[in-house]
Amino acid sequence: MEDEFEGTFDTEGVIKKFMFVNRKAPYGTIYALESLETVLISAAFEQDTSVAFVDDGVYQLKKGQDTTGINMKNFSPTYRALEGYDVEKLYVEKESLEARGLTEDDLVVDVEVLSAEELSELMDEQDVVLSA
Repeated sequence: MEDEFEGTFDTEGVIKKFMFVNRKAPYGTIYALESLETVLISAAFEQDTSVAFVDDGVYQLKKGQDTTGINMKNFSPTYRALEGYDVEKLYVEKESLEARGLTEDDLVVDVEVLSAEELSELMDEQDVVLSA
């Protein structure tokens, strides 16, 4: 993974636009938690960081997650801490929310809901898009 980011963070003051696209359910794999950690790292380097949630990734933001049955820590409250790292650009794909019977009120943080087309256009504006 180190090679993947080599030269991506510029220490000379150039800010790049990073978008992290979360597509996986929050538990069962390491993708969701690792993506969250990577978002925090990019924000620590003062990059223009945004996060999009599509497909089962919308479940990462769902309120009321009970993980006691799977012996894992519920990390969804950590998304509330993103604002403290100046990560305020959180997007959810409208079609993914609707397909899973969710609304903005079901989520632990405030997000901007975009159509698949709008989200695609936003992705085109980024310098770096990483999907997990």
